[in-house]
Amino acid sequence: MQAVGEAIAAAADEARRPRDSVRLLAVSKTFGPDAVIEAAQAGQRAFGENYVQEGVDKVRAVAAALADVSLEWHFIGPIQSNKTRPIAEHFDWVHTVEREKIAQRLAEQRPEGRGPLNVCLQVNISGEASKSGVAPAEVAALARSVAALPQLRLRGLMAIPEPTEDFMAQRAAFAALRTLYDALREQGFALDTLSMGMSADLRAAIFEGATIVRVGSAIFGARHYNKEPQ
Repeated sequence: MQAVGEAIAAAADEARRPRDSVRLLAVSKTFGPDAVIEAAQAGQRAFGENYVQEGVDKVRAVAAALADVSLEWHFIGPIQSNKTRPIAEHFDWVHTVEREKIAQRLAEQRPEGRGPLNVCLQVNISGEASKSGVAPAEVAALARSVAALPQLRLRGLMAIPEPTEDFMAQRAAFAALRTLYDALREQGFALDTLSMGMSADLRAAIFEGATIVRVGSAIFGARHYNKEPQ
């Protein structure tokens, strides 16, 4: 985890941004509660999960083990309509809202005592048929719908661009997301979050304004998928 932190700091320095303007989201999917506990004891506070039941079980297990430590849980996987309730009940953030129906269900099912659920809209910034996300041309309309829902707080945008090793191509995709983000802010949306960049492209993402980068295997090690995604 220290190496990831150093890479983020170096990229922020290079981009002439404050180091604390970029947050690390440790993607703990497929790793057990012990891995999260170890990372939390080393100072990490924000964790990302892709699978609903695995994530909920982990939230509960880690809370029981670290009763005095406040962690932030982010759901970053695809959302099925029949899985919105546990997400609304157990997570602090959702990065993958791409449909108004999903947002409505999250709003309706968010417990009043938990406060608003922080939401990012997932954008299919590269136009890939295999990728989830709202089309760039439809982002503003979805943002208006989500921002009007109670129990949700629209925070920003998220994207997973088409993979490439070319640094300038990486930057171009992230710049396109940032342009959408800036346009929404100009329209009056109180956004503060660009969730973009993973292990292979976090430097480019930070150059283009990422406020959250999502890193998993570089922190926890190689993943072993031993079950079907939910």
